[in-house]
Amino acid sequence: MEAEACEIGRLPEELLSASLSRTSPRDACRAAAVSQAFRAAADSDSAWACFLPRDLPPLADGELPTAPPPRKKDLFLRLSDSPVLLADKLVSMWLDRETGTKCYMLSARNLFIVWGDTPQYWSWIPLTDSRFSEGAQLMNVCWFEIRGKIHSKMLSEDTVYAAYMVFKLNEHFHGLDYPVQEASVSVGETNLTRKVCFQDYDAEDAAGAVPENYLHMRLFPTQRVRRRNRRAVPHGENVGIPKKRADGWMELELGEFFNEGGDDGEVSFSLMETEGGNWKRGLIVQGIEIRLKKSS
Repeated sequence: MEAEACEIGRLPEELLSASLSRTSPRDACRAAAVSQAFRAAADSDSAWACFLPRDLPPLADGELPTAPPPRKKDLFLRLSDSPVLLADKLVSMWLDRETGTKCYMLSARNLFIVWGDTPQYWSWIPLTDSRFSEGAQLMNVCWFEIRGKIHSKMLSEDTVYAAYMVFKLNEHFHGLDYPVQEASVSVGETNLTRKVCFQDYDAEDAAGAVPENYLHMRLFPTQRVRRRNRRAVPHGENVGIPKKRADGWMELELGEFFNEGGDDGEVSFSLMETEGGNWKRGLIVQGIEIRLKKSS
């Protein structure tokens, strides 16, 4: 192996760079440790230009250094290190470090939220732990509906993506555990739906009754009622549940889709619960994240 590496290391840098450009960002970083020749090729703009998207969307001012222009490798590492804001500051994007896949988050302001501009039902609060300046806080609704969309051309071609609602629950939340919500992802004429829930239930918590924080639509929102003739949501009913993220937020998978050839269309997402008639409150929405679907 060492002899083969030495022989390969004698190849011209242009040829090494061309070879590395057909691998992956991870392989290019590993190759830099092989030899001095590999390091020069692995750091070259010609190798890393192939890992950067050709159609990088316009970014907000100040998101990237301009003087001097960054090397292609440094640009890739910056874009894969943390999200950058697009020009409207309502969408952020980054690159998957292993594959270079373009990933996005649509801010709450970029989404369509039913009653979102009515302070009685939703309020807008500052966020200190997000690239976005504000998020949407659910005050009280019985008709819960959030929708978002992204153009297919903004995404990487021939890639399986998953969409996630990124959220928190404040200390006053209620009504988000029952009934479960319906999530959907639509691409063209294909529409996939699944049942999801903002809360995870252990079996011992599912005691055969709707949780104590169930509020029926016909009651004033401050009144509480316990309903014994309906069930909470135990495990084993194929209901998607949230997961804790490294950044302190929670995420709930809405579904996945295949962006075939970067079709000239839109991908639409929705999360709603409009039939149960219970009041809901205490949800804080950062946005919907669209990223490369990876194996669990």
